[in-house]
Amino acid sequence: MKMVYTIGYAGREISNFIRIMKDHHVTTVVDVRRFPKSKDPAFEKEKLNTILVGSGIKYIFLGESLGGFVKGGYEQYMKTPKFKDGFNILLGLIDKEVVAIMCKERNVKYCHRRFISNLLQDQGFDVQHI
Repeated sequence: MKMVYTIGYAGREISNFIRIMKDHHVTTVVDVRRFPKSKDPAFEKEKLNTILVGSGIKYIFLGESLGGFVKGGYEQYMKTPKFKDGFNILLGLIDKEVVAIMCKERNVKYCHRRFISNLLQDQGFDVQHI
């Protein structure tokens, strides 16, 4: 069973975030924030990409297709072609990489990552929230 990780960066320093990624042998961080901004400049989309690549970790932004804050609720949104396209891209990455799905919210039960995680588990993936 293929392992997939999820992580929320809230309250973490970038050095701690990188260490966690390395400790779990993550090769690709998939950012699923609808709005990839942060009060911590290290977690802004462009800066995060630079930091991760410099640490030997790929960065992929899928917030346009897998991000939260969607009209009608996330479960309804998951039925749309836009979500399905993004999810298929995610599956392709998971097939080739060790993936961590990232958003801001640290507790997955308060984040749309839980819906993505449940769908992955339904398809036979082992999902661990770190």
